[in-house]
Amino acid sequence: MSESASPPPGRSLDEDLYRRLFDRRVLLLGEPLEDWNSNRLCNGLLLLAAQDSRSDIHLLINSPGGSVPGMLAIRDCMKALSCDVVTVNLGMAYSAGQFLLSSGTPGKRYAMKHSKVLLHQGSAGIGGTAMDIAIQAADLRHTRDTVLSLIAHDTNQSLELVERDSQRDRWFDAESALRYGFVDHIVDSVTQVLPQSPDELNRAQ
Repeated sequence: MSESASPPPGRSLDEDLYRRLFDRRVLLLGEPLEDWNSNRLCNGLLLLAAQDSRSDIHLLINSPGGSVPGMLAIRDCMKALSCDVVTVNLGMAYSAGQFLLSSGTPGKRYAMKHSKVLLHQGSAGIGGTAMDIAIQAADLRHTRDTVLSLIAHDTNQSLELVERDSQRDRWFDAESALRYGFVDHIVDSVTQVLPQSPDELNRAQ
């Protein structure tokens, strides 16, 4: 089993926090995207949608990026649900984090005012025989083209512009991320976008 297939040790407190958030229909990607948390996020999306097919699910993102297959799997889950998925950039949405941020339901993608977004093309190791290298290179090109076309669709930018901008690391603050189309709103506090707890709802009544 690969190291990325299971969570790192000593996460009991984190798991308790994730459980409390899950009970409020909130999922968190707060580390690099790897096999274990890609599966957890997919499972969380599917379970929450099965519990309530109408209420929004909130995905909080503070991640330096990671697995391309993982981010594509999560996006497919997000788009297959009948409920909306709200995405929020807490601080950093880099690479795969950016991809998931902009994959949220249009009109429901948010950025904290000091958050940042990184757009770039992912890298992958290629090796083996000449034939293996050719096969891997073809697959890498196909994956790159798929990812860039989805980013172009989500941001309403041309594919040519996204491809050109992604050739080198390109950084966006919250305002420029909004202009580019990664997000729809900038907020000062996560409480502006998180669902209210039962206690908060009772106090409001």
